[in-house]
Formats: sequence, structure tokens, C-alpha cells
Amino acid sequence: MSHRPRHRNFDLIVLGAGPAGAAAAVTSAGAGLSVALVDPRHFPRDKLCGGGLTGRSMRLYREIFGQAVPPVPLERRDAIAFHAFGEDLGTDRDAPPVHLGMRCSFDHALVEHALCAGAVDFTGRTCTLDVDTGTVTIEAGQLRAPLIIAADGVNSPTARHLFGTPFDRRTIGFALEVELPDRAPERALRIDFGAAEWGYGWQFPKPAGLTIGVGGVLSRNADMKGALRRYLDTLGIHESLPVKGQFLPFGAFRAVPGRGRVLLAGDAAGLVDPLTGEGIAHAMLSGAEAARACTDALAANDPDSALPLYRKRIAPIHTALRHAARLRPILFSESLRPAFIRSFRDSRSLRREYLAMLDGQTDYGPIMRRMALRLPGFVMRAIRGV
Repeated sequence: MSHRPRHRNFDLIVLGAGPAGAAAAVTSAGAGLSVALVDPRHFPRDKLCGGGLTGRSMRLYREIFGQAVPPVPLERRDAIAFHAFGEDLGTDRDAPPVHLGMRCSFDHALVEHALCAGAVDFTGRTCTLDVDTGTVTIEAGQLRAPLIIAADGVNSPTARHLFGTPFDRRTIGFALEVELPDRAPERALRIDFGAAEWGYGWQFPKPAGLTIGVGGVLSRNADMKGALRRYLDTLGIHESLPVKGQFLPFGAFRAVPGRGRVLLAGDAAGLVDPLTGEGIAHAMLSGAEAARACTDALAANDPDSALPLYRKRIAPIHTALRHAARLRPILFSESLRPAFIRSFRDSRSLRREYLAMLDGQTDYGPIMRRMALRLPGFVMRAIRGV
């Protein structure tokens, strides 16, 4: 005798419970929607990420999750050491603060926020999605909703279902990362442009250890393990450590972040800045904006309007990523590299603009204008292309 699977109806299903999914769930549940939060992983779970929370991230956390600071151990640093292609570009010792922590504990805290706001917990459940019916099937039955937000990561099964592939291998980034378990307060927060081809390296001190990684455009890095090894040698770290790897969707976002009644947010929508590595802030903001678009669409009894509303809401993120993509050749083109190194090393104002942009105080406009003064031909062509 066959049994029909049990089903539950919701206003919204959120697939993925990282920063984008948790932000979507807490925002929509707080607006009164019934929300299912689905993720195949149990939380806390491990995640490759430098774990740097910029001023932009901290402000968005406060706005979206309603607390002053995340309830997790964080290391605060207001000095950042910059290097590029083996050259020391100087240390900014009164930079806007960056808070550094482990994504395992941070993401777990965000999920708890979402559940406390009223989202129904379906984490630790594998699922399949039927886009046409808005049905998500899990082991215990079926979940149905008129709208779905897919925040299921760079390898997004939802994006693969919608578009045939979750990302373009010609433009996708890739990162490798190691963790040193012992706290190293003497080590600087350090960013190395060019530690990988068309990418960077990072050394992030944490309350309980040190995170070191390299990331760059995959198609330009045939030997990413070699790049990580050389970076570790540069930092004076020679022990054998477990290595984690992950794709990075930087620089190639989806102009239409979804299809029909399915919206993509965070890494699933490609929202990672190729110059700063900013991903957490864009993830939280896109998740919250997707939830607001869904809330407005349901209030108007017009679920099909959610995706157009969402596109308008995240247009500023798309604009910033386009600017970053146009500035990236200045950093990584061999012919322009000496001018970039000289400008970034000698111009305190340029570094300040970069830090202000990283902190969320400004956007790429001032940086592009300053670079236009130093490299007028190239940058003016980039600006005209905006």
C-alpha cells in the first residue's frame, strides 16, 4: 500500500542557512511570514572563509539581526598590513576596525537568530526542489510555498537546476585555506594582492587560531597548491596542515538573480567582490532584500513581482561589483602593476579610500576617480564603460 508524502504549506521557503539564508529567514519571519529554513547540513558546520567582518558587515548584522555584536568570540583589529607581489605597501594602524572570527560559530549564531524569529527548522535535511510547483521534498514529506529564496552557496543546486550550471568555470574563483589552532596575537591582519594569479592572500588572526589562505581566478591558477605553499613560506609557516578548498564566485554575478518565483541570494547569486573579497556583507544584504521583496510581493498578492522587486533592491550591489571588475585589471595587469604598487604604497589617501569602501562608508567611485588621476587613459575608459 502506497502512502502519499505529508506536506506543509509556508509563505516562503529558504534554501541554505548561511548568512544570506539566515538573513532572509529572520527578515521574512520578522515581517510575519511563515518560513521554512532548509539546509542539508547540521549547524554548527565548517566553512571555508577568512571570517573577516568589516564595518559594513557589522552594521548590516545590527540592522538585520537586531544585536550590537554577534554572540561569538571575535578578534578586533584596527591595523592592516598590505603587500602586493612581494612588496610591502605599508601598514595602516588606525584603519576602520575589522572583527575576525570562525564562520562555524558565526553562522550557527545567525541560524539561531532565524529560528528565534520564528523560522521553522529543517536544517540537517537533504532536499529536492520542484520549481514548477514550489515544492521542496525532504525525507519527512513535502514543503510548499509560493516563493523560494535559494541561498545554497556557490555550488547552488538551485542555480544548476535553473540555469544548467551554478557558475561559469571561465570566471569562477577558487581558494585554499589552512587553520593554525594556536592563537597568534603577534601576527598582523595581512592582505597580499597577487599571492595568487588575479587574486590575493590573507592572514587573519582569530581568538583561537590563525586563518591563512589564497584565492584567485581558477582559470589563471593551474597550481593553486603551489601558490598556497609559497604564501605560507613567505609568512614563515612550514608545518604540514590540513588544506580546505572552495570555489569563490567573485566578479561574475547573475544579472537576473533567479527565475520565476525562485530568487538567488549570496554566493548562489555570485555576490562576492573580486577586489576586497567581501562576501558576508553582500550575502546578508541580498538575503534581507530578497525577503523584503517576497514580503511586498505576497502583500500585493502578486508573487511573480518578487524577482523584479529584488533586482531593483540589489542594484547597488551589482553596480559595486561592476566597478570592482573594471578596476581589477589595474591591480593584476603586468603592465599596470608598477603604477598600482607605487600609487597604493605612496598615496595615503588612496589607501584611505580603499579602507573606507571596505568599511561601507563609501563606494568605488572615489577610488576610480583617484586612480583616474594616476592612470588617466586606462581608468577613464573603465569609467566610460560603467
